[in-house]
Amino acid sequence: MPDEVRAKRTLLSADLKQFRYINGGLFASLLPTAEFNAKMRGILLDCCNFDWNKISPAIFGAMFQGVMDKDQRRELGAHYTSEENILKVINHLFLDDLWQEFDRVKTDPKQLDLFHEKISRMKFLDPACGCGNFLIITYRELRILELELLKMKVNTNQLMLDMSALLKVNVEQFYGIEYEDFPCQIAQVGMWLMDHQMNIRAAEQFGMYYARLPLTQSATIVHGNALTIDWESVVPKRDLSYILGNPPFNGARTMNETQKKEITQVVEVEATVPPRYKNMADNLDYVTAWYFKAARYIIGTRIPVGFVSTNSICQGEQVAPLWDTLINDYGMEINYAYRTFKWSNAAKGKAAVHCVIVGFSVAGTRRGKKIIVDGENIIEATNISPYLVDAQSTIIQPQKKPLCDVPEMKFGSQPRDGGYFVLSPEEREQILSQEPLLDSVIKPYIGAEEFINNKERYCIWLLNAPIEIIKNSKILRERIAAVQEFRLSSNAKTTNGYAKVPSIFAQIAQPNGNYLIIPRVSSENRRYIPIGFLDADSIASDAVQIVPDATLYHFGVLTSNVHMAWMRAVAGRLEMRYRYSKELVYNTFPWPDATEEQTKAIEAAAQKILDERAKYPNLSLADLYDPILITTTGLQNAHYALDRAVMAAYGFPIKGTTEAVCVAQLMERYKKLVETRGEAHE
Repeated sequence: MPDEVRAKRTLLSADLKQFRYINGGLFASLLPTAEFNAKMRGILLDCCNFDWNKISPAIFGAMFQGVMDKDQRRELGAHYTSEENILKVINHLFLDDLWQEFDRVKTDPKQLDLFHEKISRMKFLDPACGCGNFLIITYRELRILELELLKMKVNTNQLMLDMSALLKVNVEQFYGIEYEDFPCQIAQVGMWLMDHQMNIRAAEQFGMYYARLPLTQSATIVHGNALTIDWESVVPKRDLSYILGNPPFNGARTMNETQKKEITQVVEVEATVPPRYKNMADNLDYVTAWYFKAARYIIGTRIPVGFVSTNSICQGEQVAPLWDTLINDYGMEINYAYRTFKWSNAAKGKAAVHCVIVGFSVAGTRRGKKIIVDGENIIEATNISPYLVDAQSTIIQPQKKPLCDVPEMKFGSQPRDGGYFVLSPEEREQILSQEPLLDSVIKPYIGAEEFINNKERYCIWLLNAPIEIIKNSKILRERIAAVQEFRLSSNAKTTNGYAKVPSIFAQIAQPNGNYLIIPRVSSENRRYIPIGFLDADSIASDAVQIVPDATLYHFGVLTSNVHMAWMRAVAGRLEMRYRYSKELVYNTFPWPDATEEQTKAIEAAAQKILDERAKYPNLSLADLYDPILITTTGLQNAHYALDRAVMAAYGFPIKGTTEAVCVAQLMERYKKLVETRGEAHE
């Protein structure tokens, strides 16, 4: 109870009067009494005896995530952010700049006072705050800065009577929006606990106990949906300094119906300019709604934004609708970025995802250097493109046809057969033991798994097969009938239509001659995606891309590190595995204008790679391209030789052409190709 009420309670014991009044609102809702057993009681007593002063309140985020139902956590995309990753966001967003400014003004009392006033007026919004980790850690770091500032302002030998006049940074500078009620309360309490811990540090520094009691100041944590709330109603943008946080991790294909409606409302319906991409919300992850909403909120301000996000927003098909809109329609620019890193925190059930950190603001409002962090490397950039490389903000748009004069890429053939045309090695042997003549229509069936790992799989291939074989085969007639029944029973109208031709694959792309095969999905651990040639009798599945009529030259350029750099920059990912797309990677790729001599050099180097592979017939491509094993054979040196030949065709110098520089150059070439193509079509 408040001190003035307590003073009137004459019967209150002296022991109880020793307890300070904290805050009535904090304890307004009483929880039901817990049913304890002996073990629980022991744990509670151990917790009471533990010194919590050294424990960051941010630990509550890990605890809350750990007790959440796994399915609920997945649906909400709720994953708390570790202190390490929070610091990655806030250091480049504002903290590094504040410390640099402090170093400049710390010896000037007048400027130091102005700086103190500045940090005491800053306001921070986390529009997906969860248990408040971003706000808690940001508050702590701001208070640490304030303590260092006070050391310069205050004579520590002097007896300080009123520390409240010294400490100007407080929890009221922090705002959050959270969908779930319980995390809101955790965030509120966590901010108070951090305030208490920092007050203790201040007391230790200046030699006088100080507690900010009763708790009359508090962070503003709003319980609600950040995508339907007007952020201006939480904190007016004229007062706000920074937006930061870790919006939910939910993919475009894993959202529930409510979330899909929310992102559509934010991205399309509420758009300040008409969307240039049809049904753009259909292919965007849930997190992008926070990007759109934040961008619209900060238009006309200098407010910077820093978000942790899944790396999919800077790769593949999401780049165009998200960043083309933010950069070219809303006038944003990227100020700093952490390239892909693996998500990590201390909680149980943590997300198996890979993340980026992106800081952005209205173009021209950012002071200071643009920074890209790639692992241990820090790159000062002239401009940060949506692909998080130092290059112009060129958006790679999917193309139906190649921009350059090269053979077209196609998907492999798709059976839609219910499994009746596709055979394991055992099924093949069983069929041939009954009808040996079917050997001519059972062919190797090659997908990414078979091609990379030397696995066997077969298919019944009846395209242009003699009618007598089908007529005289009980096995074929039964399987064709089963395929027809499967296609007729499908809910897909297109599959129903293929029931008219039940003896062949639904979609056929098989070339009549040799062709190039590229797996659609490949491990990120390999420097090079394994690419190779197959003959016409090896049937390519739809798990691979194929290039009919490809030559050694095409193989050489595509398997070079130049093309791999392009692929790594623009391709989508499946977790972290490369997802090779014909429209986004192959068709957009700017090929070199190679001379005849350069073409021959590339072909010769490409052949050496094939020759080197052929030396190890018992090893799979997965073995040969293992990051360790590739260094023990001549294959790595063969690739290096090819890389040099391809770089020479582009005119790229060997020395100084990093992957980022290579991608930037390729994007310039892409831009010119698109412009030239546009002029040609006019």
